[in-house]
Amino acid sequence: MTQTALVVGASGIVGSAITQLLLDNGWQVAALSRHPSTLPGVIAVAADLQDPVSLRNALADLKPSHVFLTTWSRQATEAENIRVNAAMVRNVLDAVRPAASVQHVALVTGLKHYLGPFEAYGKGTLPKTPFRESQGRLDVENFYYAQEDEVFAAAKKDGFSWSVHRPHTVTGVAVGNAMNMATTLAVYATICKATGRPFVFPGSRVQWDSLTDMTDSHQLARQLLWAATTPEAANQAFNITNGDVFRWSWMWGQIAGYFGLEPADFPQTPAPLEKQMADDQPAWSEIAREHQLKESDINRLISPWHTDADLGRPIEVVTDMSKSRKLGFTAFEASDEAFFKVFDRLRSERLIP
Repeated sequence: MTQTALVVGASGIVGSAITQLLLDNGWQVAALSRHPSTLPGVIAVAADLQDPVSLRNALADLKPSHVFLTTWSRQATEAENIRVNAAMVRNVLDAVRPAASVQHVALVTGLKHYLGPFEAYGKGTLPKTPFRESQGRLDVENFYYAQEDEVFAAAKKDGFSWSVHRPHTVTGVAVGNAMNMATTLAVYATICKATGRPFVFPGSRVQWDSLTDMTDSHQLARQLLWAATTPEAANQAFNITNGDVFRWSWMWGQIAGYFGLEPADFPQTPAPLEKQMADDQPAWSEIAREHQLKESDINRLISPWHTDADLGRPIEVVTDMSKSRKLGFTAFEASDEAFFKVFDRLRSERLIP
């Protein structure tokens, strides 16, 4: 029997990866986003997650067996993040309830479960690394917790199973994505090479020296599919990373090498990308014109605020993957190769030269 998936946020880094993986595995996929998908083989659904009526109308004829929630909306305060993002999850699950077809709901959150929301990021009393799912919630308001609670409440009411997935920084390709480190670094490296600027690490000394990990969007997609189809994984939360660890003092050199750059020494004063790239639109416009790139608006490609937040942490961030490994999830992705695959795709799609 063909399974039918509803992917919410299908145009994003994670949503596009799980959409493609499901299609490759013979699923029927409804791809929901504000702007309808043009990917061959999908049912394109356009809807505003904050508009319950619009959402109910858009999903009225669908009978999804699985729902993958892979999107969020950034707001000015954590209180607003909680209100808006909890409502979006609730609106989706309310909209699919009449069909009584849903067997499993997967929610993608992240390591802010352990690190705290942006307003209190990496502050206060944090759990020891490596982060483990058994460490539970921080004593702080967090929109991830509110999203989880909406899923738990609907699961109790409607009888479906659920899974929660907590990636570290996700690498992948999606133009206009709110959090996109790999593309941000690719654009930064391209500008450095074109202008002769030094390729300077924008983060903290702790991140430069400490072990860390990453999550490729395809690795996350593999875990989403695994959890959705593995009975032993039902009703559990899982960390998800590539499976290796590295130090940014090494990875910075690998990324520099890909772009034919020499990595600069660790800076004597902080060099966040929001400051470094604040006036880079003219340089990018010229690069895009010279190389006939598809996107000349630098702000459609980069998210320096997010890259600065991740690379500027004052603490070590390493994630434990034992829980899903013990249950049989053994996929692996080398983090340097994951970066290179993103850069290769950006080049093939004419987003960088």
